[in-house]
Amino acid sequence: MVTTLNPEPQSIAEATIAIGGHNAPPIQKVVTADPSLLEKVATRVEHLEEVLDEAADAAHKEQNMGLLEAFRAYPKAVGWSMLFSTAIVMEGFDLTMINSFYALPAFQQRYGVSDGKGGYLITPAWQAGLSNAVQVGSILGLMINGWACDRFGYKKTIGISLFLIIAFIAITFTAKSITVLLVGELLCGFPWGVFQTLTTAYAAEVCPIPLRPYLTTYVNLCWVMGQFISSGVLKGVSKYSPTDQWAYRIPFALQWMWPVPILIGTFLAPESPWWFVRHGRLDDAKKSLKALGATSAKAYIDVDKRVSQMVHTNEIEKVMHEGVSYFDCFKGTNLRRTEIVCMVWMIQTICGSGFIGYSTTFYEQAGLSVDNAFSLSLGQYALGAVGTISSWWTMNYFGRRTLYLGGLAAMFFALIAVAGTGFKSSSQASWAAGSLVIVYAFLYQFTVGPVCYCLVAEIPSTRLRAKSVVLARSAYNVVGIINNIIFPRMLSPLSWHWGKKAGFFWAGGCLLSAVWTFFRLPEPKGRTYAELDVLFDDRVPARKFATTAVDLFARGGNVKDENYIPPGGGH
Repeated sequence: MVTTLNPEPQSIAEATIAIGGHNAPPIQKVVTADPSLLEKVATRVEHLEEVLDEAADAAHKEQNMGLLEAFRAYPKAVGWSMLFSTAIVMEGFDLTMINSFYALPAFQQRYGVSDGKGGYLITPAWQAGLSNAVQVGSILGLMINGWACDRFGYKKTIGISLFLIIAFIAITFTAKSITVLLVGELLCGFPWGVFQTLTTAYAAEVCPIPLRPYLTTYVNLCWVMGQFISSGVLKGVSKYSPTDQWAYRIPFALQWMWPVPILIGTFLAPESPWWFVRHGRLDDAKKSLKALGATSAKAYIDVDKRVSQMVHTNEIEKVMHEGVSYFDCFKGTNLRRTEIVCMVWMIQTICGSGFIGYSTTFYEQAGLSVDNAFSLSLGQYALGAVGTISSWWTMNYFGRRTLYLGGLAAMFFALIAVAGTGFKSSSQASWAAGSLVIVYAFLYQFTVGPVCYCLVAEIPSTRLRAKSVVLARSAYNVVGIINNIIFPRMLSPLSWHWGKKAGFFWAGGCLLSAVWTFFRLPEPKGRTYAELDVLFDDRVPARKFATTAVDLFARGGNVKDENYIPPGGGH
């Protein structure tokens, strides 16, 4: 139900909070929950008025909580979320390692074929096979993860996955043939598929609104950290003799340093309180909230009221969409939410991020030495980390949608510039191309890279979050498989040999992605999950999310004051 604001002056005393900060656009309309929906919720919840009062108070306090207050109130939630997310470092390490191995002389000689000039190369077919083995394994792990998280919870699911990755790394470490190596990468992809989405969903469920952009995008920082560490290790082993097997075995072995400490922490971490609420275990949800918050944070956390807020949101979503299967992600308004999360993750590849993943190979094919290629990759990932950390402030100021769209526009021009260097064959052109790819990588890690993780965590309904994120990441992996087939061919002298001119192709992907983003991507900044449910249920257009307030609890009153700010409104 939409109420259009009227300039007639009549204020409402219970006007509360804001979404969006001081730079938010003015509110143009107010959306209230459908009365029939609230009537159905009333039949499901005992003492509804009390629950509504507590839920409204918890939502008000959460949305008015400052960043420092949120850190003080939920320090343990920050710590546990960061611990879970650190599992992503392993995947970032491995994917960068495998793609960089294609430029490593020792790996080329052990698993490659002669190039007819006294050297060795990994054929484009095997490059695609090795890279896609991880993607295929990840898709299988993703699909099981969506079911396992709902059935067993986040703790048990990630714990089992950590045990598996310890065993599967042994296969890649001892592989004597490229076929066995492919099998090992396929099996490693299975637990990595779990890490890809479980970490983001857990972060979204254990932290309050002010911390959401930081803890969800920290997942992207973990990716960059893994890539940076991998590049540093590979730069070191690139100096080994081409006949020394430890040049590629040492990087494989280093992957064992991550699972054990994360596994120990997992046993001590609390389960998501939202998971307990969805399973009707309200007392356990309260214990979980106490374990996530500071003991001195009573001024910020009222456990009973927070659980009432979760119960209220859960019941609204059950009324809107009863089921929690994968099929329910494609029904009603959930179809739109699924489209959004799938697209924002697929765009990570469509916009040309293969230049980052295959950067070492690109630099070498562009004419730089092996040592310089690894050095540029190292600098690229260091700047990527700076970009991700910088996005934490810009995302809060400009919002997710603006930063995502602006990043696509900037990357479009960077890719055009990369392609332009392909018309000259000189040392200066090679260094120019390498420098421009570093600029592109910074722009990506400053905008599309981290913002994606925040969006896929915030957009889905709470009951379907695990499965929605799984579908989104699966869509990303499918596009990644295509990317891993065509990108090596674009760069390889044994195949299409587009080289730097591949930038034109991916600039086109950037442009198409920007068009979709402008028309379809909404702004979820500052919203509670229940408010997002109402906005999607009312089919508010993507470009009007930021200027639409939500009177979630429908307390009544005339909405006629142009300065009226209902719960879920804006400044």
